[in-house]
Amino acid sequence: MKYKGMVSSFQRISCRFASTYRHMFEIVNPATGKSIAEMQEDYGEDVIRKFEFLAAGQKKWNLTPVSQRKAAMFRFAELLDLKKVSLARILTLEMGKPITQARNEVRATIDRIQFLTGNVEKVLSEENMLQTSRLTEKVANISAWNYPYFVSANVFVAALLTGNTVLYKPSEYASLTGQEITDLLHEAGIPEDAFMLTTGGGGVGAKVASLKGLGGVFFTGSNKTGLEIAKKAAPNLVKVQLELGGKDPAYVRYDVPDVVAAASTIADGAFYNCGQSCCAVERVYVDKRIYPSFVEAFVKNVKSFKVGDPLAADTYIGPVARQPQLTVLASQLLDALEKGARAEVGGSLHDNKAHKTGYYFPPTVLTDVNHTMSVMREETFGPLIGIQAVEGDAEALELMKDTEYGLTASVFCKASSIAEEILKELDIGTGYWNCCDRVSPRLPWSGRKGSGLGSTLGMDGLRAFVQPKGIFLQQPHGA
Repeated sequence: MKYKGMVSSFQRISCRFASTYRHMFEIVNPATGKSIAEMQEDYGEDVIRKFEFLAAGQKKWNLTPVSQRKAAMFRFAELLDLKKVSLARILTLEMGKPITQARNEVRATIDRIQFLTGNVEKVLSEENMLQTSRLTEKVANISAWNYPYFVSANVFVAALLTGNTVLYKPSEYASLTGQEITDLLHEAGIPEDAFMLTTGGGGVGAKVASLKGLGGVFFTGSNKTGLEIAKKAAPNLVKVQLELGGKDPAYVRYDVPDVVAAASTIADGAFYNCGQSCCAVERVYVDKRIYPSFVEAFVKNVKSFKVGDPLAADTYIGPVARQPQLTVLASQLLDALEKGARAEVGGSLHDNKAHKTGYYFPPTVLTDVNHTMSVMREETFGPLIGIQAVEGDAEALELMKDTEYGLTASVFCKASSIAEEILKELDIGTGYWNCCDRVSPRLPWSGRKGSGLGSTLGMDGLRAFVQPKGIFLQQPHGA
């Protein structure tokens, strides 16, 4: 890897497992469109060698005392805290996340590590019902780029603590961060033959998912790629857990106590991280009685968001991480405008004069939208949102249900009982009352329908990495 001022253990480890012929891939800064680094893309045989190395270390890691595994993970959390400034900068450079938000991600990852580490022994303790023992495995962690610390740590922290070894494949759009994570885990005391990094594009991920001998494949990313990962893993009858996308709705009821506050919260939930979050608000339904005042407050909020250099502390919206996403956003915008939508903010693909380079898309708010428009039905994953007026609860619920996804939904209203009634009718993994776009390590994180399979975080997130084995014990006759 070529990157100014950085020499890592990844370089040394990769050389040991590298093919004779190497292919390098570029890391591009989305704020400038310029290459900032090169990394090695693993070939199939590299992936196999690394997996075999992990297989050889599996038993030793599983026999490592839990207290020792916990100590290494607590040390990893300490290292994240010590190096959070430089880690956040690398994250910003490679995927465009505004620097303040990048620091928030690194800092909040520490809380997830502490929760999982502090609770792992509750999951590992034996039950007395017919006596059980644990069976641990080698697992694959194929991670996403939008929150590379969050989504990867959700998997590898729980996996390592429960005695599994991990083959870690970060997104090619967050590989520098993946390398930093690997370096810090090894520095914290996680052996190389317990955690191994493999890098490259989709072909490498497919090879990882198809490995025979894996105990589980844990993937975070798009619905389309998740289906392909599942197909690759299927012949081996391996456990597959998928954390996929969403088209998460927010409903603002007529009796919401503070329309302005609701607008501010939802705007943040829609545009934070440039809208590139699986649980970002992607469609808004507002009771027609308060629709004008809500739109006015929402638009005011979005216009206040500073778009600019993601390394600037006051930047709220930076570039999108992937250049192809600009085409998706433009397509949804043009489709909506052609079908009668009105742009309250943005609306012009050329309204980007201040950012002649990089993958910037102007923050855009659409009204007069409906479900014939792709912006209200297909995953957006960018700074583009539609707001639709509704007659009341019945219409809002019908529209909220009209989706192939089932990740999160939020209801803004006066009484929690009303919100819970609405949320219970939705096939989702997480519901919110007067808030949105939140994840806690203390609660399970899961998706329904096209949003995925299985759970991370919470106690269920730890249980996902252990397999129960029942052992029947009977005294010999005559004993």
